[in-house]
Amino acid sequence: MAGSNREALVEKITEIANRAAQREGLEVWSVELLGSGPSRVLRIFIDKPEGVSLADCETVSHQVGAMLDEANFIPGDSYQLEVSSPGVERKLYRPEHFTRFAGKKARLALREPVENQRRWDGVLAGYEDGCVVLETGADKAIRVRMEQIEKANLKFEW
Repeated sequence: MAGSNREALVEKITEIANRAAQREGLEVWSVELLGSGPSRVLRIFIDKPEGVSLADCETVSHQVGAMLDEANFIPGDSYQLEVSSPGVERKLYRPEHFTRFAGKKARLALREPVENQRRWDGVLAGYEDGCVVLETGADKAIRVRMEQIEKANLKFEW
């Protein structure tokens, strides 16, 4: 499946997942469609402020699965649907993720180095003027545009 076709399909699946999640007071954190043919995996990550339960995952899985199957939405009809929480070290994708978790520890991997460094750990200071702000030390912060970020995760303190 070509990249743009996959992206369009993920967008449509996200709309369906959002409808199912919102009915249950949940939000869709992200949607991933991996692999191809009979080994295709559709992952939907859901969240809510008080945490996601197994019942929440089951409910969204049944609703989304039924809607996708009824509409014959996924080409080839062969896929494995997984619905879960994004976890404590969740990936951060959208500006609202960086705003929501301001004050939490995070790790950024950048496409191009900033100050000769591609990997940064620090505390999220939020999202301002199109940039993620990460406090990296005493009186030091970096500002990174979203398109510069290859990967961003929360870091859980064990």
